[in-house]
Order: sequence, then structure tokens, then C-alpha cells
Amino acid sequence: MHDLDPIERASADELQALQLERLRWSLRHAYGNVPHYRAAFDAAGVHPDDCKDLADLAKYPLTSKADLRENYPFGMFAVPREQVVRVHASSGTTGRATVVGYTRDDVEVWATVMARSIRAAGGRPATSSTTPTATGCSPEGSARTTGRRSSAARWSRSPAG
Repeated sequence: MHDLDPIERASADELQALQLERLRWSLRHAYGNVPHYRAAFDAAGVHPDDCKDLADLAKYPLTSKADLRENYPFGMFAVPREQVVRVHASSGTTGRATVVGYTRDDVEVWATVMARSIRAAGGRPATSSTTPTATGCSPEGSARTTGRRSSAARWSRSPAG
């Protein structure tokens, strides 16, 4: 257990408290910075301050692909565009493309989470893994690649096959 981060040794109660704290922050941030979420929360009769426990998440409206398309391209961004360092977009083959933006902190958190999942699966610095090119270009493939770099695992990108 010595190679685990403190959060990886947390009790269930500690994890739930952290999840609730972060959920409340996310709800407040979305409500305060994205007109779509303010309108959706108001229409559902909920406010970020109504979230008292994790089960309260069920009271909040979900985000649909239609919501992303209706707010194309950058209407769902909760930070100024100058803070967005990575953008992923769908191809739009089934309708208008969907766009998701990430801040530097988002990318770092994503890399940390992916590195933890690699470590939890047994990956170590000497571990090799491959991301097929087709998935390497996706948000998920990008996160796995960044996570492998963070975990010091060797990686390669193979041609799509």
C-alpha cells in the first residue's frame, strides 16, 4: 500500500464526502457559468444549493447529445475559451458535431485518474501497452496515452487494423 496515493487509501465515508464536495462545486460552477445549465436547473426546479447528499444528483437534469448539439460549438464551456487547452469533437456523422473542451487542470486530473487505473490493473513503469491509432485520436485514447505517460509505463501507438 506504500505506493498508493492517500485518496486511494481513503475510507468509503471519506470518498463519499469528497464526492459530495466536488459534486456541489460542479453544480455551482455549471449553474454560474453555463446558461444552458442555469435554464435547465431552473426548469427542473432545482438549485445547486439543493444538493445535500449524493442521492440528490437524481434531481438534476441530465445532459443529452441534443443539448451539446444545440449549444454548438462552445456554448457548454464553463470557462473562458482562453483557458481551454484541448478540444475534442465528434465527426458529426449522425448530426451536428459535439464539442468538448478541457482546461489544463482537466487534462492533468484525467491523466492522474488514468495513471491510477493503469496502476490498479497492475501496470508499472516497465509495463508496455498499445493504443490503436483509431482510438488514440479519441478523447478516451488521448486520456489513456496521457495516463501512461504519467505512470511512466512504456507505450506505443499501433496503426489501425
